[in-house]
Amino acid sequence: MSVAIRAEANGERTSLVPAGAFDLAHASAVVRAVEQAERDLIASGDVDLHLSALEGIDGSGAVLLAQLMDRLEARGLRTRLIEDHNPHAFRLITLYRERRVEARPQPARRMGPLAQLGAAATGVPGKVTGALDFLGHAAAAVPKAFVSPRSVDWSSLPRLMQAIGADALPVTSAANLLVGLIIGFLGVSQLGRFGAVVYVPELVVIAQFRELGPLVTAIVVAGRSGAGLASELATMQVSEEIDALRSMGFNPVSWLVVPRCLALVVTVPLLTWIGDVLALGGGLLATMASTDMTPRAYVLSTADHITGAHFLNGMIRTPFLGLIIGLIACRQGLAARGGAEAVGARTTSAVVMAIFGVIAISALFTLFFTMLGI
Repeated sequence: MSVAIRAEANGERTSLVPAGAFDLAHASAVVRAVEQAERDLIASGDVDLHLSALEGIDGSGAVLLAQLMDRLEARGLRTRLIEDHNPHAFRLITLYRERRVEARPQPARRMGPLAQLGAAATGVPGKVTGALDFLGHAAAAVPKAFVSPRSVDWSSLPRLMQAIGADALPVTSAANLLVGLIIGFLGVSQLGRFGAVVYVPELVVIAQFRELGPLVTAIVVAGRSGAGLASELATMQVSEEIDALRSMGFNPVSWLVVPRCLALVVTVPLLTWIGDVLALGGGLLATMASTDMTPRAYVLSTADHITGAHFLNGMIRTPFLGLIIGLIACRQGLAARGGAEAVGARTTSAVVMAIFGVIAISALFTLFFTMLGI
């Protein structure tokens, strides 16, 4: 039997009856039959596709018949597939039509505020689980770094300390200098009303050493170095460099995360210490510009109030601030999936989450020292 598609009108319904072998061996004849049936079909109601006359069918024939039904529906006709004791053909055509429907992009539905809140709440357990899983892998990589030093890219540590520490020194120093100026001017304007300008050096020392020095430095590092680390690892992830490391037997957490976190733990305290010194200079400039206090009097008063408690209260938290920046930045970078858009999204998330993490850790330390009366 030759390959053809007969059209039979029955009232408001039209029946299409493909006949012959609809397979790859007769592909050209099947294409011509489908095109001819589509051109010749004149119908305004329902169209039934009967499978009783098919001698054989494979994937190519099923695809062409499925496309024919899709094009008829696009013309506004209602199509129906009639099995006619040919379950094999029926399953093939139905399968291809279902796959085509699944492949069509679904229009995005607008969600109300409650639905958005519910969707966000639903995703929280998965995010918490992922974060804890990454934290566990990072903690397990620390002892492994000492047992198996070759599992860590130690050669990158000098470069990372240069990029995170030395290259960030100008911006962290400028930020702390300006903070010292702000504290000095604010102290003069407020304490001057009570004739207590003499306490401005003490205010600068306590505010900068205990709170603002570590916090401002860590926020600047989070925005600068945190973004750089996240974008670097995200680029490696989307370009499949991380998969290449795994294929060579390297653990990405040990090889990449450990040296970056170590570089931050080492450099953030150093940047904070330098920033504290410059903030004292900023307080000196503000006080000299606004009052008659001499530089000698300011320096002596400052030296009297720089105590071990004030210094350690701020410095002891800086390694933890550097560690939280490194963990968040590396976690977001390694979680990137997709292309350039994913790199940008993960970098933004890393900066926001790192800054929030820095503020939260600093607040916890402040609460802890307050409860201890330090």
